[in-house]
Amino acid sequence: MNWNLDPAHSSIEFSVRHMGFATVRGRFGRFTMTVESDELNRLSRVEATIDAASIDTGEDDRDAHLRSADFLEVERFPELRFNGTRIEENGRNRYRVSGDLTIRGTSKPVTFDVEVQEPINDPFGNVRAAAEARGKLNRKDWGLTWNQVLEAGSLLVGEEITFMLDLQAVAAEKEAVAAG
Repeated sequence: MNWNLDPAHSSIEFSVRHMGFATVRGRFGRFTMTVESDELNRLSRVEATIDAASIDTGEDDRDAHLRSADFLEVERFPELRFNGTRIEENGRNRYRVSGDLTIRGTSKPVTFDVEVQEPINDPFGNVRAAAEARGKLNRKDWGLTWNQVLEAGSLLVGEEITFMLDLQAVAAEKEAVAAG
């Protein structure tokens, strides 16, 4: 079954250590996804495209720096892409989704832990599903190396980034069947 992402009820957020002792959080405001499941509602395909310029940490100057050549270089590389290459069941409605993440023209493998909720019928006659995904990556693997070492020896920007995705999707109308 093909699923259409519901962007009004979906988010891609991230967090990173700041100055070695605090956490900065942000999100990407614009993204698309292709999600498919098999006849038993098992996840079978995942792809995503993220508009790199839609990064938002709530601080205009920081966001401009993240869009610059020091980080995402959005003028040259306007998208981040994830292409799922392997989906492993990891318990009931749980998966490990591995794939290639492309940032600034560099593709590297990443893995996300995904928990999918059973589809339901929403009040508007649609079959709707939800999922949460979590993963970590080291930004240096994609050449995102800009940093400053602070007086105490900690890094201004942490190297490990945690991603949290909360997604809702609606079954494509022509394929929708009653959830049960």
